[in-house]
Amino acid sequence: MPKEVKIGELTLGAGQPLALIAGPCVIESKEICQEVAQTVQELTAKLQMPYIFKASFDKANRSSVHSQRGPGLESGLQILQEIKEQFNLPVVSDIHTAEQAKEAAQVLDIIQIPAFLCRQTDLLLAAAQTGKVINVKKGQFMAPWDMKNVVAKLEEGGCQSIMLTERGASFGYNNLVVDMRSLPIMREFGYPVVFDATHAVQLPGGAGTHSAGQSQFVAGLSRAAAAMGIDVLFLEVHPNPTQALCDGPNMVSLSQLPALLEQLKEIDYLVKSR
Repeated sequence: MPKEVKIGELTLGAGQPLALIAGPCVIESKEICQEVAQTVQELTAKLQMPYIFKASFDKANRSSVHSQRGPGLESGLQILQEIKEQFNLPVVSDIHTAEQAKEAAQVLDIIQIPAFLCRQTDLLLAAAQTGKVINVKKGQFMAPWDMKNVVAKLEEGGCQSIMLTERGASFGYNNLVVDMRSLPIMREFGYPVVFDATHAVQLPGGAGTHSAGQSQFVAGLSRAAAAMGIDVLFLEVHPNPTQALCDGPNMVSLSQLPALLEQLKEIDYLVKSR
């Protein structure tokens, strides 16, 4: 059983019901963030599902130098602060350098470490020293058992509130595959496990100057992960994924979310009640 991770009034892990991290890939505008936050909050409230809002203030690892990156640290954190206050929601975003950790911690409830940077010792230690919950995405190039070294770095930095995220492993060119065994393997390290269903169907660099994706597989993979007993589901959602500035092909439309979450809640209850 993973340890509890507390974020304000929310408790994640330790057999608690499935929680949701969801939001647009990147902060496109305050208005889109508000629309997503309000819609998902209303839905999760009906389902009694804990909800954490996610959007990136900077996507520093895009395929092309011309790809949409977001508004940057200062403007992005301001929007996230407004979302946090307006909807009374915890918020999460990525940091890419150790220097961003302290400022991001003034706003974020969860600091996220991108998959490509999950082995960066200085970044992990700087994040750990903020005292915030740290969510680390397992690198596409790593075996799940190798995440024990990531956990050890964070613990060495003084962090005891850790979450580990599976987002697929590299499988040939421009493709990812999800090994569901990684979820219970990473849980053995003692912390809540997250499944990132939308990045798991990404085709990195698959469209040349940007990533492609196969969003039609998000629901099936999410159901499988819920059956494995995950603690948190991570979804990137958007009012209109075809118009999204980043990762549209692997995002979930807000209109598709109610049916999916209702299914997942039932699966989660079945698994955890036994």
